[in-house]
Amino acid sequence: MSGFDKTWLSLREPADRAARNSDLVHKLCNHLTSQIGERQSCTDKVTWVADLGCGSGATWRALASDLPQDSHWLLMDNDAALLVEAEMRIGARGRITTCQQDLNAIEDVDLCDVSLVTASAFFDLCSEGFCSRLIDHIRPQGCGLYAALNYNGIMEWSVPHELDAAVVDDFNRHQRTDKGFGPALGPAASAFLAEGLRARGYEVTLEDSPWTLDAEHAELQSRFLDGFRQPLLEIGTLSATEIERWLAFRVAAISRPDSSCVVGHTDLLALHD
Repeated sequence: MSGFDKTWLSLREPADRAARNSDLVHKLCNHLTSQIGERQSCTDKVTWVADLGCGSGATWRALASDLPQDSHWLLMDNDAALLVEAEMRIGARGRITTCQQDLNAIEDVDLCDVSLVTASAFFDLCSEGFCSRLIDHIRPQGCGLYAALNYNGIMEWSVPHELDAAVVDDFNRHQRTDKGFGPALGPAASAFLAEGLRARGYEVTLEDSPWTLDAEHAELQSRFLDGFRQPLLEIGTLSATEIERWLAFRVAAISRPDSSCVVGHTDLLALHD
């Protein structure tokens, strides 16, 4: 993982950053600040943040200015080119280490000294089995989890079309297909993680983090809509003609002053004593 091109990741990064729930980020920062204070009083160990499926480093860029400056980051992805991109874009500003890693083998990820595991727009692509194995791996290590921007199945447009409900239903069905980690949880990811984490003694907080897109996000909306075609064709409920008609309507509506799109996401923070 990630399998996404850097152009798409760059396009979505501003929308992701605006969508992140600020209350959850504040709670996370307070937690890590207190942990660093405890570590410095009793040990010389540093606080590590492990970022799964890091892509070009967007999670670091979103959080680094708010998190304690003594935080060190381990950025993991299976895409070597994206890791190079992350190193280039972050440069000397961050205390980072990059690691090319097949995240399917999550049990092999070394979490020694890691205080927090993060992932953004990731767990909705993962299976129940993967998420359960991750929880089983992080709990004995004492790691918290910050899982941001998990798609939750909500898509709404201010300018309606008769096929909107059918499109969203088919898209959400496709989100449950295998994305590289087994049959994906899709919109159910945050709820599944929350249940599993609470069962292992975590305090879990869930908050909404929706994209709100208008004409200023025209290029992102266009690329986003283009990504519907293949999933809708694969599900097969709608004909190719209906799909193209819906896409043409949606693309044309992007520039309308009364047009906006909300894409629902959920942020999750799981901590324990």
